[in-house]
Amino acid sequence: MTRLSRSVLAQLPEGAAPDYDPAAHGVGILHLGAGAFHRAHQAAITDAALAASGGDWRIAGVSLRSADLAEALASQDGLFTLIERGAQGDRARVIGAIDRVIAARGAPEAVLGPMSDPAIRIVTLTVTEKAYGVDRGGPDADPAHPDVAADLESPAAPRGVLGLLVEGLRRRRAAGHVPFTVLCCDNLPENGALLRGGVVGFARRIDPDLADWIAREVAFPSSMVDRITPAATEATLALAARLTGFEDAAAIETEPFCQWVIEDRFPQGRPDWAAGGAIFARDVAPYERMKLRMLNGAHSLIAYAGFISGHALVRDAMADRKLAALARRHITAAAATLDPLPGIDLAAYGDELAARFANPAIAHETYQIAMDGSQKLPQRIFGPACDAQLAEQDLRPFAFATAAWARYCLGRGEAGGRYALRDPREAEIAAVVEAAGDDARALIAGLLRLPGLTPAELLDGAFEAQAAENLSNMLAQGMAAAIASEVA
Repeated sequence: MTRLSRSVLAQLPEGAAPDYDPAAHGVGILHLGAGAFHRAHQAAITDAALAASGGDWRIAGVSLRSADLAEALASQDGLFTLIERGAQGDRARVIGAIDRVIAARGAPEAVLGPMSDPAIRIVTLTVTEKAYGVDRGGPDADPAHPDVAADLESPAAPRGVLGLLVEGLRRRRAAGHVPFTVLCCDNLPENGALLRGGVVGFARRIDPDLADWIAREVAFPSSMVDRITPAATEATLALAARLTGFEDAAAIETEPFCQWVIEDRFPQGRPDWAAGGAIFARDVAPYERMKLRMLNGAHSLIAYAGFISGHALVRDAMADRKLAALARRHITAAAATLDPLPGIDLAAYGDELAARFANPAIAHETYQIAMDGSQKLPQRIFGPACDAQLAEQDLRPFAFATAAWARYCLGRGEAGGRYALRDPREAEIAAVVEAAGDDARALIAGLLRLPGLTPAELLDGAFEAQAAENLSNMLAQGMAAAIASEVA
């Protein structure tokens, strides 16, 4: 079968090819972390913006880990197939917004060169929460993070996110170029301000004048992103070939739903992302809290309770009537911690979330969502739990999700098989598990007291007691029985 490339665009099925000539548009965006989510979300919306309004806004992607994607897209002129899978069937379209993907591992100059180019006006990021190396308490750079520590030693040859951004901005300043705008697209609270704190904090440790210039001149707008995008499989690639008639080594699948809320601060301009459905807002934080608490919080509950009870996929977990009931309860409890949001019906949003989770066409692995729990629970579970406690609302939904995470932290299934936690604090978690064993109270107490993890107001009270009670049930009865007991 012929491989997807620019030479075959005219042979694609009707409506599947980009509505513009990709080669006619220059590159204006550099994206760090060009994985499946970026391609299903920002790249797809940029593709729509180019079709509607044009501009030199194509994307140079950066793969920080593997060269596989860079090689696949190089052979396809940057093109890839995006498959939207929903109740109305499968729809495939080829995305032309990506010019190329750079393999950055061990090759910082391959990234810093484009960063220094004044044609790059925006740097966007989807690198996962753990990759930033930001101390959220500041916010500031975290010198204990491996990438941050290495880059502070060798700032001219960085490997991590903060180091790359600071060196790229330093070179722009030295060359007399205006700075690029930095747009974080990861699930972090107030992600623009958080990343700004990390970048400025890193710069201050090596060059205070540069730090002052960044703080004064560089825009860090916040954004909220939402689109469920499972990891691609061989079945994904086979489906892309059936739908388009061409082989595609970089095809991805996603749901029809897509949301992007962006703080509109782009001094050097931006694509017409609104043409792709993006919403521009003065304050992204309320949308961010809604998504983190309702969608991501429920997703974490489903991931931990579902994985331990034998559900490999989110859709399978939602087919479990009792676990689905707990997911709905969690969504409702999270919504109760939010202020009203203009234009958003929180109850309807919750109904839509449950339907998206249950989408039978999307194979989203619970184990994939379960990774990096120590980075995710503070904003997804503990933040809303604090607000619920202050408002004297029910804490059990958040305590149950915390207990499910603690059960997952044991690293063993109910049949005895082992699995890797895939968490940046895995060593600390393992030490707590070894000390506590299967003592539910000791395990909850130890995990919640990991430095910087849990707000003090959630300790030594109803939340901790309820989490320990739930974990005790999970250990004594098994997860399925604990879920049934909680529903009852």
